[in-house]
Amino acid sequence: MPGSVALAGAVLGALLALAAPTLTPIHRAGYCAFYGECGRNPEVNVSLVPSKVPCLSNTPARVAQGPLLALLRTVCPELVRGDTEGTRVCCSLAQLSALRISVALSGTVLARCPACARNFANLYCNNICSPDQSLFTNVTRVVNRTSAQGKPELAVVEYQCFYQQDFADASFASCRGVRLPATGGYAIDTMCGRYGARLCTTQRWLDFQGDKNNGLAPLQINFQLVPNGTEPGDAVVPLGGQAWRCDQALSAQEQPCSCQDCAESCPPVMAPPGPPSPFRLGNADGALVLCGLLFGLLALIFVVALLCQRRRAKEKATPQPAPTRAAGCSTRLGDASHRVLAGVFRRWGTLVAGHPVAVLAVAVVLAGGLSAGLVTLRLTTDPVELWSAPGSRARQEKAFYDRHFGPFFRTNQVIVTAPGRPSSGYESVVLGAKNFSGVLSEEVLRALLELQERLAATTAWAPVAGREVTLSDVCYAPLNPTEPGLGDCCVNSVTQYFQNNGTRLAMTATQTNGKETGTVDWRDHLIYCVNSPLSFKDITALELSCMAQYGGPVFPYLALGGYAGSEYTEAEALILTYSLNNFPRDDPRHEWVLSWERRFLEVVGDFQRAHGPNLSVVFMAERSLEDEINRTTEEDITVFAISYLVVFIYIALALGEYTAWRRVLVDSKVTLALGGIAVVLGAVLASMGFLALLGLPSSLIILEVVPFLVLAVGADNIFIFVQEYQQSQRELGETREQHIGRVLAEVAPSMLLCSLSEVICFLLGALSSMPAVRTFALTAAVAIAFDFLLQMSGFVALLALDARRQEAARFDLCCCCGLGKGGPAGPGARLLRPLLHRCYTPLLLHRLARPAVVLLFLFLACAGIYLTLQVPVGLDQELAMPEDSYMLQYFTALNRYLAVGVPTYFVTTSGYDFSSPAGTNGICSSAGCADDSLTNTIQYATRFPNVSYLAIPATSWVDDFLDWLNPASRCCRIHQFGNLTGKFCPSTSSDPSCLGGRCLKATRRPTVEEFKRFLPWFLHDHPTLQCAKGGLGAYDTAVSMDADGTILASRFMAYQRPLRTSQEYTAALRAARALAEEITATLRQVPGTHPDFRVFPYAATYVYYEQYLTVVTEGVITLALCLVPTFGVSFLLLGMDLRSSAATLLTITMILVDTVGAMALWDIPYNAVALINLVAAVGISVEFVSHITCAFAHSTKPSRVERAAEATVNMGSKVVAGVAMTNLPGIVVLAFAKAQLIQIFFFRLNLIITLVGLAHGLIFLPVLLSYVGPSPRMPAGDVAGDTAGGAEQGAGLVLSNPCFKDKDKDKDTAPGQG
Repeated sequence: MPGSVALAGAVLGALLALAAPTLTPIHRAGYCAFYGECGRNPEVNVSLVPSKVPCLSNTPARVAQGPLLALLRTVCPELVRGDTEGTRVCCSLAQLSALRISVALSGTVLARCPACARNFANLYCNNICSPDQSLFTNVTRVVNRTSAQGKPELAVVEYQCFYQQDFADASFASCRGVRLPATGGYAIDTMCGRYGARLCTTQRWLDFQGDKNNGLAPLQINFQLVPNGTEPGDAVVPLGGQAWRCDQALSAQEQPCSCQDCAESCPPVMAPPGPPSPFRLGNADGALVLCGLLFGLLALIFVVALLCQRRRAKEKATPQPAPTRAAGCSTRLGDASHRVLAGVFRRWGTLVAGHPVAVLAVAVVLAGGLSAGLVTLRLTTDPVELWSAPGSRARQEKAFYDRHFGPFFRTNQVIVTAPGRPSSGYESVVLGAKNFSGVLSEEVLRALLELQERLAATTAWAPVAGREVTLSDVCYAPLNPTEPGLGDCCVNSVTQYFQNNGTRLAMTATQTNGKETGTVDWRDHLIYCVNSPLSFKDITALELSCMAQYGGPVFPYLALGGYAGSEYTEAEALILTYSLNNFPRDDPRHEWVLSWERRFLEVVGDFQRAHGPNLSVVFMAERSLEDEINRTTEEDITVFAISYLVVFIYIALALGEYTAWRRVLVDSKVTLALGGIAVVLGAVLASMGFLALLGLPSSLIILEVVPFLVLAVGADNIFIFVQEYQQSQRELGETREQHIGRVLAEVAPSMLLCSLSEVICFLLGALSSMPAVRTFALTAAVAIAFDFLLQMSGFVALLALDARRQEAARFDLCCCCGLGKGGPAGPGARLLRPLLHRCYTPLLLHRLARPAVVLLFLFLACAGIYLTLQVPVGLDQELAMPEDSYMLQYFTALNRYLAVGVPTYFVTTSGYDFSSPAGTNGICSSAGCADDSLTNTIQYATRFPNVSYLAIPATSWVDDFLDWLNPASRCCRIHQFGNLTGKFCPSTSSDPSCLGGRCLKATRRPTVEEFKRFLPWFLHDHPTLQCAKGGLGAYDTAVSMDADGTILASRFMAYQRPLRTSQEYTAALRAARALAEEITATLRQVPGTHPDFRVFPYAATYVYYEQYLTVVTEGVITLALCLVPTFGVSFLLLGMDLRSSAATLLTITMILVDTVGAMALWDIPYNAVALINLVAAVGISVEFVSHITCAFAHSTKPSRVERAAEATVNMGSKVVAGVAMTNLPGIVVLAFAKAQLIQIFFFRLNLIITLVGLAHGLIFLPVLLSYVGPSPRMPAGDVAGDTAGGAEQGAGLVLSNPCFKDKDKDKDTAPGQG
């Protein structure tokens, strides 16, 4: 330690020896080094304040008297010695007046922290006015000049200033945390030159203050920091003393600096709890362990029950036939209802078949009339209207925000990178060595400047308005919102550091830094500006401003991307952002901005193609998302058309039952298939037209999903009806019409069961709060209801006409021609039904296969539960884009290069008194404000960005308003006389009537009257160098007031950290709302606050991501509501059969669980689009399950296994042909769609739904029913419609197969039952 002190002393001694000692020969208390003013500094060409320098004067200090002493008490109170001892100073009144202006400039920024403002002022007070100035000052360079009186003088242009290290460090420490409320950054950013706040030190801070090139210092001051205990020699005594700590109050009437400006003032802040850690049991995944245990438990229960059942079966000496159920009340009621339904449908079918033309005519008229309502159809394409309920919190908050502050501005952005271009080193004469990335080259900057010039000059034609639109017509111009020019438009770009001026970009200058002389160019200016973006003048010989052309700062984190830490010159990307006004959709100017954005995309697209070989250019406009979605929808219409065409062809070919080659044209059912398809489409169109007449809007997703759903339901019913008619033999003496009626009586109850279940299911699903889900469910319910009604009428009539044609041996599609002779055709060739009968069913229901099937599906269900917990919730923007969209490249670049997230506003509603002292202190963050104020609370949150998702503290108009009122600045002044008496006097005005007209005479909180009077002045005051706190641009739209000056709403803007996925956006919304609720609870305790007052967060993205806060709960409730009617309707229509209804419910639930689990395996996120498909999955699952369950329940076979086999063969073949094979061809075609949304949610998810539903309906359900299905009701033939022929056919189908004549015939009791 002594060695280092000695070394420091030797170095300082050498510095003194190098200086000109004769310029300050006397270093003694009470002596000055300079005094008075000697004109402007000839070495300073550009200065933002008058650069007057002092005269060399190594003379005794002067006594301060009169005006000088009075001003000294105000500006430098520490130098006033008291009344008994004369106060001496080394400054004249003119010097002190200039010092007051300088201190006022810094005070505007630093006044929020009194200790810092006082310490900073004391440094300059001692430098200029201290009576002991010569002790710590050594003049090193002067220039000759002649005074106004003709006397020769020596003007000081450079001097050394010696400070004690501890004193300087303490002064710096008190200021390093002071914030700039308008930006959320630090005041030290503007006071440390190229180093910024992050790299600033005491020495660098003082060096910048003394740099004559900074635009504020009138001469060069070389600060020398002397370690404690070191003597520089030559009688120099470093300036020392006690600096105020930022957590100290300057007096009993003042407050210490606030927590936001001074870390030492902060109360202990507990880190908020982060997201819950994953559930684990030991080192294992807890959910996986529990699902494994659940499977083990279920498997054990099943195996034990099965063993017990077989043991009881072996104990029986003689096999007994399966007992039939006793005819209880519920059974008799069920049988009666079934007979009534069968009788009604039989009579109805006979009636329709007897009058097919009339029935068809009525059906066509009704369907056509309802379809005519499509002329009033409104398609909703706005994502907000689709996914966010009008009454949702986010929609209400958005409406409140738009009403008081206007819609959030539109963003148009270009990101330019230069892959493959090498980086280069640069040795700056002033700023040292820096590495410049390949994209930060003059060539690339000129290309970017060329693009901006083209965009500034471009015009777009607005056809409705009939006019050309320029950028200035639509741009966001914060500092000149009424009549903006091109230069007023808010454009953020790295070229704005040169005010978008190519001449300034090309400037060079010769710079001398000490003994080194070199050339400075655009790179030196850029290095300086990225570290000090608020500077009006750099410290190079270029003497350029860093402020943008429109007058605002360009923060490097908005103009550059892809850099580490604060190494901005190594940025990999240049970000060009145009902010445009977001006019309401009903405003004619909305067309203007859309037209200009369209032209923007064209110009940037041309730029991309022109510079493609050298640069990577990605871009977007606010309209791009909607444009790309609409484009891909139009392009994929062909894919959907092909998909439907494939389904139509399949139905047309599969309905036929061909008996011989010569009868192919007779047995063909193309006309009937087209009629069935027309019935389905008629139902869809009629439902949409009907709802359109009721004023319900539709959407593209309805047009894409509902036809598929109704086609699956309708085609299934068509196949069931047609194939049952084809397989049924006409009874002796039965007419064709009676035959059709009898077949309808056999199948219609099952069709009614499914359709009614689905209709009620979707009606309950329409209770969802999501508009798109609600509209889809309602449309699906009405469409399925219409489809059932049209099938019971129109399609029955079509079948009757087709049967008449076939019996007459006339050709399909051309009924005028035929074979010339009719007669029965005989049984046709079949494939699926014999395959199920001979091979599939015996294998499935084998005594060894059935337990394996149950265990397999139990495992799949438990695996599905675990995988369901792994499905991500949300929808990333990329998935909404087609694979060839230019937006995908933009999103990739955005996620890679963006350094900051979207703005987040904390909005206050009415009911809070900002003008009262308590109200002001509850909001602000400067000295005297509450520790738990709004802005302090937000600042605390930014310390934990991984939890709060906030990176930059909130801007605060209240804090800047208080600084603006500070009497030490010249911001708020009032004309004292003349025509403008009592009016606001801008800081740039030199009108004598403004002298002494401070709004407040002392630093204090304004009264209620002063608050309301001065706030409008502040909000419309243009920020200038003399008063950087003017509110125009930053805050003029941040406060909404009524005519009486009452604040109706205000906003405080913070920034989120970069967010990449929808999960992060959702978590950020949740965290912001929790923070706002905490602030609301605190502010409601402020006296005078209305109980309904609240603070809420708002960001442009919230309205899209709010749905993901509740989509899981909403989905569970919606799907549960859909399952309820499935069980209820089954229970009623199956004769209050609890077992069959429970089997139906269990199977559909397992389908849903396994479907969601498969989503995790195939990277399908869960969101509202997925929920719509899952709701549709319930309807499709009903088709897979209910028909087979109904067939089982009404089967009269003696054992459960035989009844399961009969139901599988009879109804399974129809389900496969009508549901699975109808869906699969159309779904496969969707794999070729360009839209990722269609590929993921319509191809992948619907394929999963179909395959999982088919597997459960055709594999698991028959096995389940063979174990737990109900006992037979009564002997065959007792149920209406079950004729002897039908019974014999079924008996032959099943009993002729020896695989079912085993011990299982007698084992018809459920596992675990007696």
